[in-house]
Amino acid sequence: MAGEKEPLEHMEEAAKDADTAAALVGHALDETNQPRYDDKETIKLMRRVDWRVLPMLTFLYLISFLDRGNIGNAKVAGMNDDLGLTGAQFNMAVTVFFIPYAIFEVPSNIVLKLMRPSWWISIIVTAWGTVMLCQGFVQNYHGLIATRIILGVTEAGFFPAAAYLVTTWYCRFEVQRRMALFYSAASLAGAFSGLLAFGIQHMDGVGNLAGWRWIYILEGILSVLAGLATPFVLPDSPDTAGFLTAAEKATIKFRLEQDSGTAAGKVSTTESFQWKFLWAALFDWKIWFAVFIFWGNTVPLYAFTYTAPSIILELGYTSAQAQLLTIPIYLVGMISTLGCSWLADRRRTRWPFIVIPYSVGVIGFLGLLAIPHPRLPGLTYGWLFFIPAGLYPPVITMASWLGNNLAPTWKRSIGIALGISLANAGGIVGSNIFIAKQAPHYWLGYGFCFGCVCVAILSTLVLRYAYKTANEKRDKLSEEEVRAKYTEQELLDLGDYSPLYRYVL
Repeated sequence: MAGEKEPLEHMEEAAKDADTAAALVGHALDETNQPRYDDKETIKLMRRVDWRVLPMLTFLYLISFLDRGNIGNAKVAGMNDDLGLTGAQFNMAVTVFFIPYAIFEVPSNIVLKLMRPSWWISIIVTAWGTVMLCQGFVQNYHGLIATRIILGVTEAGFFPAAAYLVTTWYCRFEVQRRMALFYSAASLAGAFSGLLAFGIQHMDGVGNLAGWRWIYILEGILSVLAGLATPFVLPDSPDTAGFLTAAEKATIKFRLEQDSGTAAGKVSTTESFQWKFLWAALFDWKIWFAVFIFWGNTVPLYAFTYTAPSIILELGYTSAQAQLLTIPIYLVGMISTLGCSWLADRRRTRWPFIVIPYSVGVIGFLGLLAIPHPRLPGLTYGWLFFIPAGLYPPVITMASWLGNNLAPTWKRSIGIALGISLANAGGIVGSNIFIAKQAPHYWLGYGFCFGCVCVAILSTLVLRYAYKTANEKRDKLSEEEVRAKYTEQELLDLGDYSPLYRYVL
């Protein structure tokens, strides 16, 4: 008899879940069939998702930025002297990281879509932690170059994976402030790296190892432990999340499907791989054009990350003081990123929150170019705050804008990775424009960064015009005209090219 009850119990449970899902869906959509963002039921559900998805992504991105950027702290702590590196050799060690980092981002996101995301992220985090640990034992320039190349390979997949993962949980105007939370770890890493380096370099001589070696070793161990823990902490998708009920899973999926910008349009969330989605991403000019906007961040910011401790050191401070004085600069960048992202989602727009922060960066670089170095060291330090404050917010806004305007999910996964990979090629340039012999003026560094940010502002206005024009053309078509020409499946496969889809501006 017990065996006969089980099917009935399952049917009752399924019916109950279906009723609950229907009720939740009613709360999740507004009168135009678009996702709600501010009703109590939706806020409660998405807050639970926040606590399970965002803390681990934030922590992993923090250690990712620590591990790629700590070479600047190691330099100040004596690495160049111990390894006999020239200024050009140090710049090359910074540069080679970005070549494989840019190349492997798209392949990494393809693998991400083919296996459990938590397992793939675990593999790459554990791998880069192991490389970082090995970097603490390099004995010469060639060993440092080798580890930096391998570090670029292993770190390549994380940011595009994390950015894509956020879009699989949240609707378009919920994405940016969530991305900002984990991306703000990049600015926090700049502050935390200086604090860590300040403490760790006092281990100089422990185990007969120099203090700069312990910076790599301890941060590498931390990354390995984090990578091993990832599959047990980070959920893969709404469909497989154990902390959600069946009704809650259905609600999240339904909200994402309705998130097309119009009441009639839908987007696919579970489509299987087809080559046309790959070609759609590779031949979308808007993704390639977005790279100019990204470069306004990556070229100056990577240059600044690797050079800031040295710039402060040249103001007359000690090595330890230079490490500590980077902390407030990066904290300002974190606050700026969180504030701009909150406003961008609240206002449901993107382009102003690229242009306005970049304008702050333009002012900062103009100020640094105008100062009669090396006089007025306090003023130089003050102008440094404008750089992360102006450059951190636009990259997360642009990543959100790109993700908001790509569908279906395969195109979004590949498109995000493609845009970010080409953007990170800017690190190759940024690593070589602050030339040691130009210190403390750095005419090339500050001037080139100024030009990159100006180009980014102009490119943002062009892309905004393209999206706006496309929306206006689609507004002229009625739903009846569109459905007479396309089937429902064809509209889903068209993704953001569908006449029923509207771009975020």
